[in-house]
Amino acid sequence: MSSLGASGLEAGRVQVRAGGKLIVDGVDLRVQPGSLTALVGPNGAGKSTLLRVLAGIDRPDSGEVRFRGDDLFAMRRRARARLAALVEQDAVTDLPLTVRSTVALGRLPHESLLGGTDSDAADIVGRSLALVGMTGFADRELPTLSGGERQRVLLAKALAQQTPLLLLDEPTNHLDIAAQLSVLALLERVASTGATVLAALHDLTLAVAFCHSVIVMAGGRVVAAGSTRETLTPALLRDVYGVRAVLLESPVDGRPVISFSPGTPEA
Repeated sequence: MSSLGASGLEAGRVQVRAGGKLIVDGVDLRVQPGSLTALVGPNGAGKSTLLRVLAGIDRPDSGEVRFRGDDLFAMRRRARARLAALVEQDAVTDLPLTVRSTVALGRLPHESLLGGTDSDAADIVGRSLALVGMTGFADRELPTLSGGERQRVLLAKALAQQTPLLLLDEPTNHLDIAAQLSVLALLERVASTGATVLAALHDLTLAVAFCHSVIVMAGGRVVAAGSTRETLTPALLRDVYGVRAVLLESPVDGRPVISFSPGTPEA
C-alpha cells in the first residue's frame, strides 16, 4: 500500500467477517485532510462496520489502516484515542450521567497517566457544547434527552476529544432539518481547520450539498470514490441505488443538489 506520508487516512485491503459472512470485502480508500468526505451506500453496504475499523475500535480480519502514515493498530489505545474519534449512530446509555459529564469523557485521553488533571477540560467541554447548541442542557441527565439531543451530545463529546481524525456514523440521525444543516455546516468548519472528517450519510441530498468528496460502498466494497460532483453520476446512482437521479446546481448558492425522478430507471 502506498503511503500518504504525514497526512490523511488510508486503508488497504481491509476485510471483516461476521457470522461467516464477508461484511467488508477488500476495501482500499484514502481520505484527505482539510475536506469533508461522505461515505454513502445502500443499507447493508458495510459502512458502519468499516467506520469502526477506521477508528481503530474493531480490528479487521485482514488489511491495515494508517493515519498520517502510522499504523493505528500498532498504537496503544490511549494514543489512538488522541488521534481518532468516532460518533456512532443510536448510541444509548442508561447511566445517569449529566450532559456535561458525558462530554467531559472526551477529555480522558488527554489526562495524565500519573493522575494529573486536564486543566483545559472545563473550557473545552463548554465550547464543545456551545458548538452543537447544547449549552442549556449541560446539567440534564443523558437518558432524559431525545434521540436528536443525545446525538448532538455525542458529537460534542467527539469534538471535546480534539482529534485530527473525526469519523461519524449517521451524525444527522434523529435530527430535524435545521439541526441537520447546522451539524453539516459545523463539520465543514471542522474540516476547514485541517482535520480529516469522514461521515457516513444516508441522506444523499445532504452528502452532495456539504461534502467535497465521496466514497461509495455497495456489497461491502468501494465501488467509486472522488469528488462529489464527478462521482455521483446518474449511471452510478442507478447502478448502486436503483433510482433515477441527476446532480444539479442550486440557483441560490451554487451548491450541488440532487433531483430524483419517480419510476424504475432504464437499464
